[in-house]
Amino acid sequence: MAPAPAPPLPPPREPGTPYRICLVCLGNYCRSPMADTVLRGALKQAGLDRAVVVDSAGTGDWHVGQPMNRMAREALARRGYDGSAHRGRQLRRPWIAERDLFLAMDAANLADLRQMAESADGDRIRLFGEVGGLSRTAEIPDPYGGDAGEFDRVLDLITTAAPVIVGRLIDLLEPTAP
Repeated sequence: MAPAPAPPLPPPREPGTPYRICLVCLGNYCRSPMADTVLRGALKQAGLDRAVVVDSAGTGDWHVGQPMNRMAREALARRGYDGSAHRGRQLRRPWIAERDLFLAMDAANLADLRQMAESADGDRIRLFGEVGGLSRTAEIPDPYGGDAGEFDRVLDLITTAAPVIVGRLIDLLEPTAP
């Protein structure tokens, strides 16, 4: 039996403005900046880079202002991506009302985001892997402290999910005429 499809993406808070997505992990040091880089590239390739604004943040403050983890940057570079511009940021509560969608890398990040949000914003907070078609409970594992293979595995998951997310954004933002 095939898994049930993920619920539809929430509509833009402000129609006519770019759709805003924030990718969230624990420290904004490995997973969310990797996903940010890959998703931006997929959006650009699809011609949606002006219609969708992507950023990333961590729930913790350990890496605020720091560049992306070296092994994460190296994994990206092996596949032609440049993660050198990234600087770590910590998620701020007011951002919840400013973004259209939050994509958490794992269940702990998801729980932290939902605790910060108003109940009305709950449908705007999802797992990256769920929205990316990996599975309803798919988490992007934290490679921090791991070897290059673990970073490559995380990047495999992200690069599998990103085109699915872009496709869902196309369906949301460019509906076909009846």
